[in-house]
Amino acid sequence: MAYVNSVLQPGETVKVIGRLHWINYLKAFLLLAIGVVLLLYGTQDTTKVQRTTTYIGWLVLAVSVVMLLGAWFRRQMTELSVTNHRVIYKTGFLRRHTVEMNMDKVETVNVDQPILGRILGYGTIHVLGTGQGIEGLSRIARPITVRNAITAR
Repeated sequence: MAYVNSVLQPGETVKVIGRLHWINYLKAFLLLAIGVVLLLYGTQDTTKVQRTTTYIGWLVLAVSVVMLLGAWFRRQMTELSVTNHRVIYKTGFLRRHTVEMNMDKVETVNVDQPILGRILGYGTIHVLGTGQGIEGLSRIARPITVRNAITAR
């Protein structure tokens, strides 16, 4: 169940739920590939150097799995929801951090996309309101769709 469903007010409907993009897994996948290469190189012979390479490969593989689990958990626990009345940003599990902004207080919504973000469909969203703003929400999937849901009244 999405967090937004537990905080909806009467008459409030969800327009869009934004999630973190899969690009958040990239560092872990690259480290995983390095670990596999080290393991393949280390198992070709039994010299001391290659045994050391095998141990390092297992260590790199273990670190990459921990990074993958961390990225997955962070992706599952981060949510950007747009309803017909509010913008709601929630992150965290044990220590939850939420920011809510009424739609009538939203002044500007900025989207920053690097070249790779344009190609793969992710970006950073800045929601600026009267007197406050929601911090930059990095690597959000489909940022233009989320922006359009916020700005369409």
